[in-house]
Amino acid sequence: MARRKEKTPEYFTVEVERLDQEGRGVGHHDGKVVFIQGALPGELVTYERLRNKTSFEMGRVTTIHRESVLRTKPACPNFGHGPGSCGGCAMQHLEPRAQVAFKERTLIDTLWHIGRVRPEQIITPIYGPFWHYRHRARLTVRDVPKKGGVLVGFHEKSSSYVADMKECRILTKNVSDMMVPMRELVSKLSIRQRMPQIEVAVGGNGRTALVFRVLETPTEEDMALLNAFGREHHADIWLQPKGPETAHPVEPENEKALGLELSEFGVRINFKPTDFTQVNHELNETMVGRAVRLLGVEPQHKVADFFCGLGNFTLPLATRSSRVIGIEGSEGLVARARQGAIDNGVADKTDFVARNLFTWCEEDWDALWKRMGGIDRVLIDPPREGALALSRVLAATDRRPERVVYVSCNPATLARDCAILHHEGGWYIRAAGIMNMFPHTGHVESIAVLEPGPRPEKKSEEADAIERRIAAQGDDDVKMNLPQ
Repeated sequence: MARRKEKTPEYFTVEVERLDQEGRGVGHHDGKVVFIQGALPGELVTYERLRNKTSFEMGRVTTIHRESVLRTKPACPNFGHGPGSCGGCAMQHLEPRAQVAFKERTLIDTLWHIGRVRPEQIITPIYGPFWHYRHRARLTVRDVPKKGGVLVGFHEKSSSYVADMKECRILTKNVSDMMVPMRELVSKLSIRQRMPQIEVAVGGNGRTALVFRVLETPTEEDMALLNAFGREHHADIWLQPKGPETAHPVEPENEKALGLELSEFGVRINFKPTDFTQVNHELNETMVGRAVRLLGVEPQHKVADFFCGLGNFTLPLATRSSRVIGIEGSEGLVARARQGAIDNGVADKTDFVARNLFTWCEEDWDALWKRMGGIDRVLIDPPREGALALSRVLAATDRRPERVVYVSCNPATLARDCAILHHEGGWYIRAAGIMNMFPHTGHVESIAVLEPGPRPEKKSEEADAIERRIAAQGDDDVKMNLPQ
């Protein structure tokens, strides 16, 4: 059998014009757009071509001939753009405050290019810690004898391989310090080939849980090693034999050990290590406070919180309003949000409903309006898919709240939904801004404030064009902008 011929590396030199949403430099070569890992705007660079398509190229920087003043030395030894570098971060080479400016520009450009909407005001960005901010992560585990044994960490850039990590500057310091000990622990287990991941979660009080995904029941010797590790590193040990719902602590009393503190509102939200919570607790607390203030909630107001989860916004809103209802797709999350309301003494001011929000319709909205006796304020905090069905209802209904605050983790679906609200429903985009929830990554967390205005007498050309794209492409026009 003939051996596959290795490709000869190809190198080209270009001017870098801007960054894309994944933090790659963008230039042009031979009439095509080229995306270059590790390049910054204003730089003259030579790149190695990695992919060559009809309309674009992909590459990584090999030489910087003219360096940007915004370039900075990465703090983490795992960061880079060549083979073997960690894929957890994309922009450590860009000065942190410049990252914030880039994300703000990304939000404004996306609102215009996808939705043809512009906010009347840009909200000052919210900052948090740049390092050791990440309280949740899913670490991949692989036993790789060729690389010296067990690896624990994030995937390499654009690869299924696990990066050889001995520390991590974005995980909390105590978890970063466990990286090497976790490798040593797994290497001693009889089931190391049957343990694909370790999920880590740190509570607001520093309490730490490690969830070991086990495809085979650990032996008594394995459990002794796991428990000893937990005692030495002050971590609660959890096991997950199947899906997230099967995760359980080895010590049952640790079931409610993790908590998210929202001190401005006197709220604590208990969570399990496999639950969705914001990874950046400090910024989450700031974000919740800003969202409540932007809503302009007063004691007489009735509020609806869509995609409420465990009540990250619902419970704080209950301390400021007359009544708040949280709507979430998961029955399990709704039950636990109700318990959270009891634990925080706001059960008499809260209500929770389990409902598929991706099929929300006008009949649902009318029923909710009747149930609440009117709705003054709405908060929306959807996943990356956005809130298309809800946006269509709010654009069409005559029963409109006085203000909506939309918290988004994907500028593309935010732009799409704001476009529907504005072009079809006459809603004004009063303000929008970003929150640096994920420093050194391309993820853009944002917030927008909308208020109702006169509904257009007929659907605008922009609204028709957006609707045609959604119908014809199945949202592919926004999926390409989803953060990875």
